[in-house]
Amino acid sequence: MINYSASFDNTRRILVTGGAGFIGGAIIRRLLKETHASIFNLDKYGYASDLTSIDLLLSNIGKKSIDRYHFMRVDLSDHEKTLEAIRYANPDLVLHLAAESHVDRSIDSPKVFLESNVIGTFNLLQAVLLHWEGMPNDRKNNFRFHHISTDEVFGSLGEQGYFSENTSYDPRSPYSASKAASDHFVNAWHHTYGLPIILTNCSNNYGPWQFPEKLIPVVILKALAGDKIPLYGDGENVRDWLYVEDHVDALLLAATQGIEGRNYCIGGYGECTNKKLVELICDLLDERIPVKHSYKDLITKVIDRPGHDLRYAINSSRITNELGWKPLHDFNSGLKKTVDWYLANRDWCYKTLDGSGYGGERIGLKA
Repeated sequence: MINYSASFDNTRRILVTGGAGFIGGAIIRRLLKETHASIFNLDKYGYASDLTSIDLLLSNIGKKSIDRYHFMRVDLSDHEKTLEAIRYANPDLVLHLAAESHVDRSIDSPKVFLESNVIGTFNLLQAVLLHWEGMPNDRKNNFRFHHISTDEVFGSLGEQGYFSENTSYDPRSPYSASKAASDHFVNAWHHTYGLPIILTNCSNNYGPWQFPEKLIPVVILKALAGDKIPLYGDGENVRDWLYVEDHVDALLLAATQGIEGRNYCIGGYGECTNKKLVELICDLLDERIPVKHSYKDLITKVIDRPGHDLRYAINSSRITNELGWKPLHDFNSGLKKTVDWYLANRDWCYKTLDGSGYGGERIGLKA
């Protein structure tokens, strides 16, 4: 882990949007454990939001840490409440992760993604620009707006090649289109208004505390329940998997040491087909909780996702060469840690699913 205490002193105020989500929660936990900064968690608290991990941490680290953590339930699509939240947080650094992020849900409800990811980012940019322009020079010169995005904005790769900071945008789903639009707005506010920004595009994250509609927890929970494990299409679609704590390292490094106006691609060097990933999870479950059959027997091919991108893979050489980042977890070790965590925290998974209203059913087939 990278120690950021020198970059976040007692007077530093950090706003994390989407802090009740998977990656945002991991960032907040890290900042609470390793810095003395004041942390402001802005989240609309939607179906996939959960504060359990943060609450558990706060209960174990003392009153001083509790006093420097603030939760604000705000929907960024509300312009006035966004302005009020920025005035209240008065941030020196904004880490913008708030977004709808499930591709299948974007197929069924694209307008929700427009309102959250595009209008929400626009409202945040406007509020942050007003805040930044009114800051005293000593704070203004050190301010950063860090926009966290996805490699899906680049579209689909063939069997060869990698996404990089120079890859043209080519989004293929309502989700990736909304994230691409938000990326362009962030860059425009830098070039037009001078807002100091950092932009990062990451590959698929995985690890503890991920909402159980994503692929890895879905496979684990379906297998344990003895249900069919859905595999889209032929299962040959490739994703580059990035362990969430490695991503947090990269994000905080880029936020504190990245070059203003620069974008950085962050990948885990963990390419794997969906079919192979599902089989690896089943192998781990066969070892840990053996049953009469192999969990692989539950794998069932289902109709593919409309517009399903073939392959994602990232060349992370810029952030490695310029900032010294590299992932600490290889895919196999990270996957083992993740599976073990879900096995030990099944109660949280079931409680979270019950509270969300999502029962594991297939979505995203409207097209």
